[in-house]
Amino acid sequence: MQQFSTKYTYIFSFGLCLICSILLSVAAVALKERQSANMQLDKQKSVLMACNMVKPGESVSPDQVRQMFETIEPVVIDLGTDGVAEGVNPESFDPGAAPLVIPPTNAAQIKEMPGQVQIFKVMKDGKVDMLVLPIFGKGLWGTLYGFLAVNEDTNTIEGITYYDHKETPGLGGEVDNPKWKNRWPHRQVYDKDWNVAIKVIKGHAGEPAGDPHSVDGLSGATITSRGVTNMLDFWLG
Repeated sequence: MQQFSTKYTYIFSFGLCLICSILLSVAAVALKERQSANMQLDKQKSVLMACNMVKPGESVSPDQVRQMFETIEPVVIDLGTDGVAEGVNPESFDPGAAPLVIPPTNAAQIKEMPGQVQIFKVMKDGKVDMLVLPIFGKGLWGTLYGFLAVNEDTNTIEGITYYDHKETPGLGGEVDNPKWKNRWPHRQVYDKDWNVAIKVIKGHAGEPAGDPHSVDGLSGATITSRGVTNMLDFWLG
């Protein structure tokens, strides 16, 4: 059996690593545009799910997502002025590139947040029918990211969805459960004095007409349930 010197082994290993690195870099650059398009498509689908234009588990093609999204107008809001951000293209806005600001101490455990956020206006017959708002906050194992849709009255909830989280499957991960999501529509965000009143409670909530500010708790996931309440209190307050 041929024996190789230590020097040869190191050179061979270095060359192999170099070639693999180059191939990975080329693949990353070549696929960057496709990856960006897929990320944009996933985001659009999450927005559609929040406003119940796409049902959980429903199979829709990329073309169908784009077609449904034609009725939705993105708007970028500057949280410092509470107005529309100037000089920002809402179509190509990247939340990850937005300047970060430090919020006041909050129960949602948000240490820093973008100074600009992208919201979505769902249009119907030339008028705003719904608003879809980004939400995020700490759960048990990490940050939950999602969208909340409210009626044009800015008070009645139309739907909620989480597209990224690290919660335990079967427990906090039940934020993905369609049955739980179906408990949100027609609930009310604010009380009569316009204070945030919506909350996830322990046990079962009543129907929206008689118990408008409560949503069923997630069984065995008290911290996740509390996290959902805290993030809604932060973002909607």
